[in-house]
Amino acid sequence: MHTIAVLALDQVIPFDLATPIEVFSRTRLPDGRPGYQVRVCAEREEVDAGAFTIRAPRGLDGLKGADTVIVPGTADPTAPLAPAVRDALRTAAADGTRIASICSGTFPLAATGLLDGLRATTHWIGADLLAATHPEIEVDPAVLYVDNGQILTSAGAAAGLDLCLHMIRRDYGSAVAADAARLSVMPLEREGGQAQFIVHDHAPTPQGSAFEPLLTWLQENLERDLGLADIAAHAGVSTRTLMRRFREQTGSTPLQWLHRARIRQAQHLLETTPHPVERIAAQVGFGSPTAFRDRFKRTTGVSPQTYRRSFA
Repeated sequence: MHTIAVLALDQVIPFDLATPIEVFSRTRLPDGRPGYQVRVCAEREEVDAGAFTIRAPRGLDGLKGADTVIVPGTADPTAPLAPAVRDALRTAAADGTRIASICSGTFPLAATGLLDGLRATTHWIGADLLAATHPEIEVDPAVLYVDNGQILTSAGAAAGLDLCLHMIRRDYGSAVAADAARLSVMPLEREGGQAQFIVHDHAPTPQGSAFEPLLTWLQENLERDLGLADIAAHAGVSTRTLMRRFREQTGSTPLQWLHRARIRQAQHLLETTPHPVERIAAQVGFGSPTAFRDRFKRTTGVSPQTYRRSFA
């Protein structure tokens, strides 16, 4: 039987902790036998879980001999990793143990150095922080999980379910994984990645900046066919000056900013109106429905129709 050790760190997020416990504990093989033995381990007997305290039945010695170690997310991903925990995870990795993180659990896993040189993901809110604090990691904020073989990482919350089901499929095949997915009331594979869940609200508008009126004008004229020359003319500057100043104040080019604002408006219309995709494409300034679909999928990871089914 495959042994799963779930590592409960201080300030563990209860949802992230419960996800692997529930999914793996309920997994059954075709003959009815359990597929996994799950044990919860911690550095100390009592662990702060925010609204309550949990009592872990095993210490860090519980990681020894496990086939898989899972690191759930914590409320403070920047908290220093205890040396004993770091050493226990490194020892497990050296012994060939599979190690996976859920949500912000990528941060303590990154602190061990085990993700150096690898591609990884985490909750999209923390992706920039992960990339800044661990530049040696290739951070991909758009996917639900990343499988590097021995080391795996997942995005926020429900993506932990996706990762668990993926590992079950690796261990026992699609039939067992599909049964586990049905018990979790989850599809075995979800369309797209977490890019579709990233909240952009509005493209950033620096308050009080010289370009604030221009950005407001762009936001109010998304449906127009605007080129770089049109934007520069409205701003009263040359295209070269526009490009330089715009990047200084927003971190992107005028057309990148405009595309992002258009896609956010399209998301709002898909969520709140029954308008056909063709009409929405025109409303947000795309010359053709095909161009709109291509840009929308590149930005969110899914088609407009799939986005509407998920969020309308």
